[in-house]
Amino acid sequence: MSLKHHHHRGVGVEMSSGSKSFVTKKWTFLLCIGFFCAGTLFSDRMWPEPESNVASREAASDERLHLVSEDCDSSKKTSLGEVYKSPDATQTLDKTISTLEMELAAAKAAQESIVNGSPVSDEFNLPETVTKRKYLMVVGINTAFNSRKRRDSVRATWMPPGEERKKLEEEKGIVMRFVIGHSATPGGILDRAIQAEESKHGDFLRLDHVEGYLELSAKTKSYFSTAFALWDADFYVKVDDDVHVNIATLGAELARYRMKPRVYIGCMKSGPVLAQKGVRYHEPEYWKFGEEGNKYFRHATGQLYAISRELASYISINQNVLHKYVNEDVSLGSWFLGLDVEHVDDRRLCCGTTDCEWKAQAGNMCVASFDWSCSGICRSADRMKDVHRRCGEGRDALLAASLRRRRREKPAQQFVV
Repeated sequence: MSLKHHHHRGVGVEMSSGSKSFVTKKWTFLLCIGFFCAGTLFSDRMWPEPESNVASREAASDERLHLVSEDCDSSKKTSLGEVYKSPDATQTLDKTISTLEMELAAAKAAQESIVNGSPVSDEFNLPETVTKRKYLMVVGINTAFNSRKRRDSVRATWMPPGEERKKLEEEKGIVMRFVIGHSATPGGILDRAIQAEESKHGDFLRLDHVEGYLELSAKTKSYFSTAFALWDADFYVKVDDDVHVNIATLGAELARYRMKPRVYIGCMKSGPVLAQKGVRYHEPEYWKFGEEGNKYFRHATGQLYAISRELASYISINQNVLHKYVNEDVSLGSWFLGLDVEHVDDRRLCCGTTDCEWKAQAGNMCVASFDWSCSGICRSADRMKDVHRRCGEGRDALLAASLRRRRREKPAQQFVV
């Protein structure tokens, strides 16, 4: 009885211990799973990546950056190489900048003319200036109030009249105008006479300038500034109204220098500086040229000369600070001292009226002819037709001339002081 009792008691104890052990293992298993899940979640959020993964990602990122950098460098080198190999690229950029600068200068000149009440040509208007139609050359014929007969002699010989002159502008890109300012009393009889002549012929360029012999340097400055603002040309020419000019020959001669950015063309001279008062061409500022008896620097004679577009731009922009000597040809030459300007001594621009005929017969047509003793054609109003008959190129030469304007490859540059 007691054995049974012990046996059952042992079994009961054993069962009780097994039950406790069973519960503990079950909860332990569940808790392990719970902690494992929590640990996994915690490690994904907080634990850093293994160094191997970080290194691989950084390497991949560096590789991508390196590839992008190589692409940029390659593109940059290719672009720079193309620029260096192709001058047209830089020239196109410079040309664009230059065009904007030119338009700004032209607009500024137009504004100043309007503010000052300048009686410039009716052709002057801002839209035309901004659009900048292209011309080969502008020929300004310097004239005075009392030179009506000279002007008529020019109109009857080497300057095409009316519709022919307009056709010359359209087809050949050549603009021709008589250049004159106004009298000391604007609106007086002298100005009205010019206005009537302008209404008849339409061939004047009126300047905001008071006419006078001692004001020729100021007139020259005003002419180039106004012409530059009105017409975008390769060359700007100044010629006196008592000089004979072969326009087609002049155009062909200037066309040879289209590729020169800063060129000054004329019959170069270097005469003495005249200190004695009362003589013709007296230089009041003779002392600036050193000792008495010294000569001027090299400059073009005033009967006819031409300057390139860049030099006309320089005069236009700096006109307020350019010094004026009493002789206008000396003044023009002085404005280019210190600049990188090519002086072209072309003797075809200053033939004599006695030798232009045989030169024409020999096939060496002169550009301009005059008498040195008179600083122009002596009695030009009476003799211009005769000189034209003997030394002129003929109308067919101008009509047949191949002077269609082409833009220079090298863009204009601005000189500002």
